[in-house]
Amino acid sequence: MTEGVSGLSNAAVVGIGTDLVDVDRFRTVLRRRPSVAVRLFTAGERTYAERAIDPAARLAARFAAKEATLKALGYGLGGMRMADIEITRADDGRPELVLHGDARSTAAVHGVGRWLVSLSHTDHLAQATVVALGT
Repeated sequence: MTEGVSGLSNAAVVGIGTDLVDVDRFRTVLRRRPSVAVRLFTAGERTYAERAIDPAARLAARFAAKEATLKALGYGLGGMRMADIEITRADDGRPELVLHGDARSTAAVHGVGRWLVSLSHTDHLAQATVVALGT
């Protein structure tokens, strides 16, 4: 690993996940079934998204990150509650991953101690990459 990212020179990669979400399709799902947002996202994630001009794009990026996290842990959809995987923001604006419940327990069993998260979205696509690093 490069020395450019502080504290990662000796970090072992436990898993990598990536996901791509069609924002328009995700927006349609949220419009037709508003309860989906409550089931998939924490209150903090929903509040953060609602402050944007296009909340669906922000939620789609966070959904992509949740899917990428499951992939990094070797799970598929239905492996754990999506709301147990939370995407927050560091003081400097970087996305951060916070795990709760079964997601936290699963990460601990796999020896994951840190996460790297990258999110990006346009009007039409949202993408996330998640790297699970060992303790």
